[in-house]
Amino acid sequence: MKKLSTYVWHYKGGFLLGLVSLLIAVTLDMIFPQITRRIVDNVIIGGQLGKLPTLLLVLLGLGLGRFVFEFVKEYSFDRMGSRVATSMRKDLFHFLQSLSSDFYDRSNTGELMARIKDDISNIWQALTFVTMLLIQVFYHTVLILVCMIRLNPFMTIFPAVAMFLSGFLAVYMEHKLGRVYDELSEQNAVMNTVAEENLSGVRTVKAFAREKFEIRKFLDHNEKYYDLSIKQSKVFIRYYPYFQIITRILPLVIMLVGGIQYMHDKMSLGDLAAFIEYSMNIVWPMEMLGWLSNSFSSAVASNKKLKKIYAEVPSITEPENPVILPCVKGSITFDHVSFAKADQVPILTDITFSVHAGETVGIMGATGAGKSSIIHLLQRMYDVTEGAILLDGTDIRNLSLHQLRTSMSLVSQDIFLFSDTISENIRLGKHDLIDAKTVRMASRKAQAADFIEAMEDQYETLIGERGVGLSGGQKQRISIARAISKKNPILILDDSTSALDMETEHEIQKTLNDMRDITKVIVAHRISSVRHADLILFLENGRIAEQGTHEELMAERGLYYDTYMAQYGTYVNEKEVI
Repeated sequence: MKKLSTYVWHYKGGFLLGLVSLLIAVTLDMIFPQITRRIVDNVIIGGQLGKLPTLLLVLLGLGLGRFVFEFVKEYSFDRMGSRVATSMRKDLFHFLQSLSSDFYDRSNTGELMARIKDDISNIWQALTFVTMLLIQVFYHTVLILVCMIRLNPFMTIFPAVAMFLSGFLAVYMEHKLGRVYDELSEQNAVMNTVAEENLSGVRTVKAFAREKFEIRKFLDHNEKYYDLSIKQSKVFIRYYPYFQIITRILPLVIMLVGGIQYMHDKMSLGDLAAFIEYSMNIVWPMEMLGWLSNSFSSAVASNKKLKKIYAEVPSITEPENPVILPCVKGSITFDHVSFAKADQVPILTDITFSVHAGETVGIMGATGAGKSSIIHLLQRMYDVTEGAILLDGTDIRNLSLHQLRTSMSLVSQDIFLFSDTISENIRLGKHDLIDAKTVRMASRKAQAADFIEAMEDQYETLIGERGVGLSGGQKQRISIARAISKKNPILILDDSTSALDMETEHEIQKTLNDMRDITKVIVAHRISSVRHADLILFLENGRIAEQGTHEELMAERGLYYDTYMAQYGTYVNEKEVI
């Protein structure tokens, strides 16, 4: 993670302009009491009315100058702060993209959204408004003390003591608030997760009539967030009145002591007026200390959350000197592959098979047998625990991740369509290389053209989040069209026709059979999806229980045969099977 100072330094010009404008604006502000002192001593008491127009023009000039520099200060800090926040979000999003699948297995979307949005916003506020005010408070206070000392060193003791007490209270309150902000940030992430899950799965919630249950669940988390917010407010309310007491008593003390000093001719009436004006100006920095410490605590807590994410190390990394294949043909070899996630039982054990370029391998087995894990390992979403996976004779761990993954087109069982046009969803990954003609061709091969072209905007039809508004079969066909359009040497179909009717599936199978120059990996539960494969693997408990062609496995009368009879036994005669 880059240090915050690195981001600030990158935009140092804008921050420097804002800082200079701030210093000038505060300096001009400090001149006002001096003009007041001259008006009181020279004009009101001294009777030098000729000086009044000049002094009034000076006041006007100071007001205009302060307005200009205040505007430049606010604009510069806000603009640079926005740029820093944009850069931080870009870097965080880029880093999240670099993390491996195992990170997302143990993370939730709501928490990550809270980090990207809320936490960076807190840091943004700290770098702009809070930091600006902290600098302004410090410089403002130093100048006021200098001006007060020049007027009357003795009376300066009282505001100095008041500032010391306020500073002590602010630090103490910040310590109390820091722990609350950690809990509040965590609960905010949890609440975001609950809301995101329920809004994404609203149709499932309604289908099971769980609205009341989900509302109660959200309200429980909302109540916890409320309790923490009240806890935060109690800390703030408990200590903030002390700031109010100090800032209200201070001017009274100044007027009392200053009156005595004036009566003993130790200061002029103009000096007293200027000193009172300075003491009133020192009130707001002390009041701001509590709020600034409050906001700063929030930013510190948010920064800790970001550091926790940046401490993650991708488990899948690009090799230092990757092998670049001149042309990926598509031969695949699993050589005694075993796989287990951390601290879990083995998912795959001793998986060995080979598929030549242009051939088809079908993978079957019960749910949880490890079928999808083979796909994840082939794409190197995870690394094997033992053994090796070879692509065209090269260990995929030695290949460039970009070349490996762009050599494969995947149709997963968990179909994800983006909130965009159908055309853009099909072009996904190769937007600049796939033209409209290819999109239409791939849609016809995927049996999707009929329903797409029946829509009013056809391929430019906007679809909702995750393809909402489309049926499961329509989403599967668009996903298949997306894979076919890429024309990559390896096509992976992970239970990709489960939502299709038999006739549509048959037409797609004919299309796949005609694609003889592409290696196909087909994970399925239906015999019809794999029966024409060159090699069929039947997995059981993470191992290859049977392998061979359709005819060979039927002759064995094992698990594959039992599956066939379960699916087609009603329609075929056992003699026909034999």
